[in-house]
Amino acid sequence: MSQRVKIIVITLLLLVSLALSFGAGYTLGILKPVDYGRGIGSVVEAWDIIVEEYVEKDRIDVDSLAEAAIRGMVEALEDPYTAYLDPEAYELSLADIEGRYEGIGAAVGVREGQITIIAPFADSPAAAAGIKAGDIILEIDDRPTSGMSLVEAAAFVRGPRGTTVRLLILHQGETEPEEIEVVRDEILLTSVHFEMMGDIAYINITRFTEQTNDELSPVLLSVGQQEARGIILDLRSNPGGLLGAVIDVTSRFLSDGVVLTVVDNEGGRETHQVTYQEVTTGLPMVVLVDGFSASGSEVLAGALQDHARAIVAGTTTFGKGSVNKLYQLQDGSGLYITIARWYTPSGRLIEGQGIVPDYELELTGEDLINWALDYLMASSP
Repeated sequence: MSQRVKIIVITLLLLVSLALSFGAGYTLGILKPVDYGRGIGSVVEAWDIIVEEYVEKDRIDVDSLAEAAIRGMVEALEDPYTAYLDPEAYELSLADIEGRYEGIGAAVGVREGQITIIAPFADSPAAAAGIKAGDIILEIDDRPTSGMSLVEAAAFVRGPRGTTVRLLILHQGETEPEEIEVVRDEILLTSVHFEMMGDIAYINITRFTEQTNDELSPVLLSVGQQEARGIILDLRSNPGGLLGAVIDVTSRFLSDGVVLTVVDNEGGRETHQVTYQEVTTGLPMVVLVDGFSASGSEVLAGALQDHARAIVAGTTTFGKGSVNKLYQLQDGSGLYITIARWYTPSGRLIEGQGIVPDYELELTGEDLINWALDYLMASSP
């Protein structure tokens, strides 16, 4: 399996294709022998006592006990990106790898323990239904999301095109929730949008897919042909995507060096270097980020910032930098577990920290773009 396919991010996109996404270098795990050490004896002892001694034996469902035990262990980790998947959710996760692209077209994360929309995709069913970045999902088809993992939330929201999902949404800044019905559809994954603003190139990357690097190539050719003086790279509300795509896109703007480092639970380090790209640029750059720039977009912004290749402006990013692996358990269920963390080239931890901009600005929308235009015009010859 290629590196591009093996390492997928997790912002857990609410569509089948990218549901397990870039904050989670998503791989399928194979169980290996484990030294269980302390603790397991007490668990087995408690299991035996319950099964043998509980007064109402007809109420004992060993499958339910096993699921409860696994869920309890996962909850004790207090990691929003580690989750138990029942057999149905596990199968849905495999469908993501197989490349089906149906859902509502939004990305989610966890903020303050709540399932939160990072970004609805442009022209998606989610955007058309009025779902916005920062919205909190309180219920999915009458199921409360409190205590629900990201993986479970994604599994409940996904489904075939033409079917409907009901979401109870609390919009940012409001006190009363709104029930929104969204009709699922096939999600178009155009990820790069470009326009010239005078002699400054504006490039908006909405997420990182298998096509993103190829989409960027003609854009950069056009930037050169139109003799742009600088580039605004807008990564606001970009939830991430494929790690290979992030590395390739970063390599369009860096000539050499480290893009990111992955550190596992034993301190093992794996560095990802710049890759060769035929079309590159060395133009001055401003990178725009916000609190919903997550995972892959944080890697890109952090790499350009560490290499002093661009200045970063906006607000501190989401802080999602975990590598996750999916294991199938013997009953067909799954365990999705965080196995490593991502670090920027200078060694900054992304998880829980985010990327702090060089210029922290509360500007939004066109106002931040206009700030970047003024900055580049003032600093470019």
